[in-house]
Amino acid sequence: MLSIDTNAKTVKGQKYGYLTGVLYLSPYNKSGHNVCPFAAIAQCHAPCLDTAGRGAFDSVQQARLRKTHMLFEARDAFMALLVEDIMRLERMALARGLIPVCRLNGTSDIKWENVAVTVNGHTYTNIFEVFPFMQFYDYTKTPARTVAHIHNYDLTFSYSGTPAFQPYVRYAKESGMRIAAVFRKRDEIPDKFLGMECVDGDDSDLRFLDPQGVVVALYAKGRARLDTSGFVVG
Repeated sequence: MLSIDTNAKTVKGQKYGYLTGVLYLSPYNKSGHNVCPFAAIAQCHAPCLDTAGRGAFDSVQQARLRKTHMLFEARDAFMALLVEDIMRLERMALARGLIPVCRLNGTSDIKWENVAVTVNGHTYTNIFEVFPFMQFYDYTKTPARTVAHIHNYDLTFSYSGTPAFQPYVRYAKESGMRIAAVFRKRDEIPDKFLGMECVDGDDSDLRFLDPQGVVVALYAKGRARLDTSGFVVG
């Protein structure tokens, strides 16, 4: 289920003492199930990093499709396997002297806080309750997600410059959220964006270590460099 430090971005977290597991599903509506409800408004489905790195291989794409279908069509089995894999992440981190952290929305935007899971006959409201001492984090374009009460789940709002998405950007800014924005060129990242201080987001993927109320500046990679939808800044 989880890819554990298999991309150049998450592996950077090891220098800070973290081992990262990421769940990659088939994004947007490629599977017939829309796992990115605001992708059309934000226009982020075209420059999505789904095909970056190992995602370019057909075997990887097929695996992501199978996992996505399983999530919607055999949820109990899916969640059981996910729990097992998060336990595996914990064991791997312990063996390496690292702290395990987990992203469930590597290429999706699912409200995992609303997905129940049953473990050993006990039903939990969400998977964060199953692993209360593990840090989970995600990027999201879904506004007004209620996760403040979940102590081990951190969200970063993901910016898009499309006109239809601006009310959600304003909401995130007024709420004091951390906002991630993708810039076309690294040397064109400003000191401030949206009137907020910019911090470097490419040193690692550990967003939960960044303060709230800042813009996390990322730079476009792969086909995102050619994006003209408004998702990429510049």
